[in-house]
Amino acid sequence: MKVPFTTEEFFAVFAAYNGAVWPMQVLFYLLGMTALILSVKETRYSNKIISAILAGLWLWIGLVYHWRYFASINGAAYAFGALFILQALLFVWAGVLHQKLWFRFHSNEYAIVGSLFILYALVIYPLVCVLSEHGYPALPTFGLPCPTTIFTFGLLLWTDRRIPKYLLIIPVIWSVIGFSAVFQFGVWADAVLLLTGLITPVLIGYRDMREKELASFLSA
Repeated sequence: MKVPFTTEEFFAVFAAYNGAVWPMQVLFYLLGMTALILSVKETRYSNKIISAILAGLWLWIGLVYHWRYFASINGAAYAFGALFILQALLFVWAGVLHQKLWFRFHSNEYAIVGSLFILYALVIYPLVCVLSEHGYPALPTFGLPCPTTIFTFGLLLWTDRRIPKYLLIIPVIWSVIGFSAVFQFGVWADAVLLLTGLITPVLIGYRDMREKELASFLSA
């Protein structure tokens, strides 16, 4: 599908964004690390704080990156931004207001896969961008759509109770949209994005199904 902007314009948006918002990128990494720490060392409000961190990241991307920067070259960014803002509201609704998200790291197959996604989003993703000749500031930093989506999938795999499945819809949609950047613009770091969008719903669905079956068995 033909896009209404060039590859040069696409990366110029990242450069303009990163230059303008610095040092917010550092804050986003600190928030990401805070979410991980709270998942390991649980506190009374850790689940709400983690949910609020995810909501803040998605809200920022919708309002700032999509609507202020990406929309300057792509009108579809207004729709993308609306999706990210809606996802932020869903995290607030489910995780902050109604306590339906329980983040807790366990040494199981779900958390291990989630850890790989998180490691990729925070460390490997930017390295792949640099090795692909898309150096800073013209690269998607953490706090931008694709690495943040991968990070979100990773954290959702760290939950240890059934989660509202509507929280997966928009991240999965973005995993398909963002994956197109691999072939259209050579953002090879996004090659993993679609994989995370396919694996996460399957693993969470299977985990939650087993938990439901176990609960039914114990109550029988």
